Amino acid sequence: MGFRMGIVGLPNVGKSTLFNALTRTAAAQAANFPFCTIEPNVGEVAVPDPRLERLAAIAGSRQIIPTRMSFVDIAGLVRGASRGEGLGNQFLANIREVDAIAHVLRCFEDDDITHVEGRIDPVADAATVETELMLADLESVERRLANLARKVKGGDREALDQERLLRAAQAALAEGRPARSISVAEDDRKAWRMLQLLTAKPVLYVCNVEESAAATGNAQTARVAAMAQAEGNSHVIISARIEEEISQLSPDEQAMFLEEMGLHEAGLDRLIRAGYDLLHLETYFTVGPKEARAWTIARGTPAPQAAGVIHGDFEKGFIRAETIAYDDYVALNGETGAREAGKLRLEGKSYVVQDGDVMHFLFNT
Repeated sequence: MGFRMGIVGLPNVGKSTLFNALTRTAAAQAANFPFCTIEPNVGEVAVPDPRLERLAAIAGSRQIIPTRMSFVDIAGLVRGASRGEGLGNQFLANIREVDAIAHVLRCFEDDDITHVEGRIDPVADAATVETELMLADLESVERRLANLARKVKGGDREALDQERLLRAAQAALAEGRPARSISVAEDDRKAWRMLQLLTAKPVLYVCNVEESAAATGNAQTARVAAMAQAEGNSHVIISARIEEEISQLSPDEQAMFLEEMGLHEAGLDRLIRAGYDLLHLETYFTVGPKEARAWTIARGTPAPQAAGVIHGDFEKGFIRAETIAYDDYVALNGETGAREAGKLRLEGKSYVVQDGDVMHFLFNT
């Protein structure tokens, strides 16, 4: 299970440059004019995890298979998108299909790259996009409420539950608050997700800075950090230009380049880690002579459902899971050492998988 993160923002903020870097391709045209990305570009990247290579080395695995993450480069939004301005309708349709939003904000000065609104103000840019999404959500909510009216009047239980959630969203949106600001009860979460509200999606602000500010940020990123903290959102600082350069280098060259720039890791690593945090995801591993493989699950996933990520039959016929914590696997040099030391545990259906667990599932066919 990977996840889809939509890269959004105003035109000319660096979305396509970032996409090109992240997916190691030049598939998205990074040109200095609005709407250069007409169709959403989708690219998959391997999720970097040094633990996987360590496990593979210990087990002598012939193949390493990381989990994957999809990035969707979505056409630039402009003021009035909720009314169909620019490529608004297409933008809104595309954004409904992603799990989270990476909102790229321009935090750099460059006279050669025009800004669609003629100024550099990432906080105002964020407000422009958020406003358009809230207006689109409000219109969607009001339309759905009108369509539900007859069923609600007839006492339809499902319609009444849906109306209750829509009314809560309507009230928040009318106050200028996004749908994600609403606290939703556990029993309502599935129905809430089914509403597919744009502003219910978690947001990660991506501050695109000039090369000299990649390690430390600048005055604009400080403003974004304060905004993100006030909203309960997260932010990362990335130089899309640097990431694009890094993407063309070999691993050894990348390490040298990052060191010269005063960076500890590539922006891709930081972005993925922030994305995992945003969606409350974690990783478990399956390891053997044939392959070492990473699997992504939601935090709090019970063992049978974690097994189902590999194959549905694993979940249906789940018996138990042989489980070794990552630290124990490494410290005891693999499965044999962990078993002899009593660190291999047999876990049942109620076990909640932990990040880094090395697992082998037993199941009935």
